[in-house]
Amino acid sequence: MQKNPLYGHFEWEFDIIKDLVFAELWQTQTCRVTLLRSLQCQRLRDVQHIKRRDIVLKRELGEGAFGKVFLAECYNLSPTKDKMLVAVKALKDPTLAARKDFQREAELLTNLQHEHIVKFYGVCGDGDPLIMVFEYMKHGDLNKFLRAHGPDAMILVDGQPRQAKGELGLSQMLHIASQIASGMVYLASQHFVHRDLATRNCLVGANLLVKIGDFGMSRDVYSTDYYRVGGHTMLPIRWMPPESIMYRKFTTESDVWSFGVILWEIFTYGKQPWFQLSNTEVIECITQGRVLERPRVCPKEVYDVMLGCWQREPQQRLNIKEIYKILHALGKATPIYLDILG
Repeated sequence: MQKNPLYGHFEWEFDIIKDLVFAELWQTQTCRVTLLRSLQCQRLRDVQHIKRRDIVLKRELGEGAFGKVFLAECYNLSPTKDKMLVAVKALKDPTLAARKDFQREAELLTNLQHEHIVKFYGVCGDGDPLIMVFEYMKHGDLNKFLRAHGPDAMILVDGQPRQAKGELGLSQMLHIASQIASGMVYLASQHFVHRDLATRNCLVGANLLVKIGDFGMSRDVYSTDYYRVGGHTMLPIRWMPPESIMYRKFTTESDVWSFGVILWEIFTYGKQPWFQLSNTEVIECITQGRVLERPRVCPKEVYDVMLGCWQREPQQRLNIKEIYKILHALGKATPIYLDILG
């Protein structure tokens, strides 16, 4: 019988979803207090504890500074299924403070419940490593998905490169964008500031279902998307507004700016924003007021939304609810109308 890696010893750093909520550099004290007060005003759901023997690893999905993410089968998780596929994030840090952080973050994730937020099932905290269990999204992160369904995507057939089939159309792009916007509307209603919204941090499931979720792998896999500050801190400056770059101020409005960049990523089939520029050149461009150009296949109405996200003054940016309504309406328009826009 093969040894289950979950019972082994791992030398991993503790880098959980607190990077999105509690990191001192990225989050202002005001936003953090607002989030905690919001959660205190709600009836907190109990964190589900999953037995270690109910988790059977299948294969590794990725690795980050925190440790590894595995595809696994989990038994006794659903009353209607004997077992189900899940994504398991394994962490290791024996300190008392780390375990308290783990519990606090598990409570937060348990209370983030929405159809376009990756579902958190529970934890396994009896022994090491500490484990978090999430739903499994079969097509992986959205950035890879976009690149695989773009006009330049190639696949190998009998060892020979061939043009891939299944290029995304305008209606599918709008469907992807409106789902992310829907998840953002929910996060804003919970006073949750994400601070790292990008296609690399969204996941794709069956039938083009898209959800916001971050397993903490993207800063390793997509290291060129981040700008290293002070040796350890990595900032996604290509997705950040001027106030976040200059003053480290992160709000719902800064998430709206990032969403505009997500739209640009979607309509360029996953290109890196400002791909022709270095990180220092990007900082200069953004702080001087330059914005990304309209993608070739992007309708004018969608680019107008991008521009509305990229207003220099945060209070002048589009509200995420307005953005969702616009994208949802465009998605309901006839294909002929959308093609004319392009």
